[in-house]
Amino acid sequence: MAYIPTLKKKYQEEIIPALKNEFDYSSVMQVPKLEKIILNQGVGAAIADKKIIEVATTEMTMIAGQKAVQTISKKDISNFKLRKKMPIGVRVTLRRDQMYEFLDRLIAVALPRIRDFRGIESKMDGGGNYTLGIPEQIVFPEIVLDKVSKINGMNITFVTSANTDEEGFALLKELGLPFKNVKKN
Repeated sequence: MAYIPTLKKKYQEEIIPALKNEFDYSSVMQVPKLEKIILNQGVGAAIADKKIIEVATTEMTMIAGQKAVQTISKKDISNFKLRKKMPIGVRVTLRRDQMYEFLDRLIAVALPRIRDFRGIESKMDGGGNYTLGIPEQIVFPEIVLDKVSKINGMNITFVTSANTDEEGFALLKELGLPFKNVKKN
């Protein structure tokens, strides 16, 4: 039997029926699902020092468990000493099993390691997607503290197939994202 991530199994066995009842869907295909998770890290300091982008790529690859790609600038901006096609960031797109594995690690291990953590904001983007900013990459256990030269933050975007923020929020809450207690008006 093939390996199925725990969170994926939970989604299939518990979350789909729960959301189907909550939103009165006529078919399981209408239930929103997590399509992909995108990790993105802007490394503006890489303009001055090329090694920083290499370190960031290695760190992102370790965190995601999948090769990170460098993002390049689209235009020249003289005030920032930026030239077109210079590497200025790193990103990884996770799908399927790797996405569920990463989300599991994020919820169980990384988020609780954030200093003064009291839950994440519940501001969705209007289309059922959610972006979470993490101030330091060192909250992930894959990062060895002694080898970190520069602390970088990152954005983690959860792309769902939900049509509304309410549906997307319900899905992410069911998946276990620790949102702050939000009182509905």
